[in-house]
Amino acid sequence: MFAFWCPLNVIEAHGGAGGGVGSRVRILGIDPGIAIVGFGFIDKQGHKLVPVQYGSIQTEAHTEDSVRLKQVYEAMVQLIDKYKPDAVAIEKLFFNRNVTTALTVGQARGVLMLAAVQQGLPIGEYTPLQVKQAIVGYGKAEKKQVQEMVRMFLHLSSVPKPDDVADALAVAICHAHSATLLQKMNGATKR
Repeated sequence: MFAFWCPLNVIEAHGGAGGGVGSRVRILGIDPGIAIVGFGFIDKQGHKLVPVQYGSIQTEAHTEDSVRLKQVYEAMVQLIDKYKPDAVAIEKLFFNRNVTTALTVGQARGVLMLAAVQQGLPIGEYTPLQVKQAIVGYGKAEKKQVQEMVRMFLHLSSVPKPDDVADALAVAICHAHSATLLQKMNGATKR
């Protein structure tokens, strides 16, 4: 058994699931895990970033890893089908202590990426340092600084909880900023 936690439901106010609005690009940000997967859908509309939906996929402890991985995969497929992102951004793994946790999170990351690739979605991968740099402007920023900037970028009344959700939104914002930079760089090289 898995649970979704989705505190925001403003999709209808932004053109409906998958509805095109001008030059809108919908990005799904993912903070991978096996107990909690943070996710966040944002729309990039010109220079604006608009939250669409965010929350977490949670699996029960003391359940076999294979069952939890299946639950994470199936939940992500449902979310992708419902909110129809144009691109996916996922955090790269960075572990320097617990190898077992790193392996399990790596497996979860794999099934999450599989769910996206099977839908033909491009995937951007970002290290925690890249995300912090894009959000705060400093690669060694504190978690609280990143969370507060996510709240401000998306004009939210409070920082999304649990932390995995704020992290997923930060990855999505990082991807939105990176795509803008790439477009500018490509435009400059074509001149």
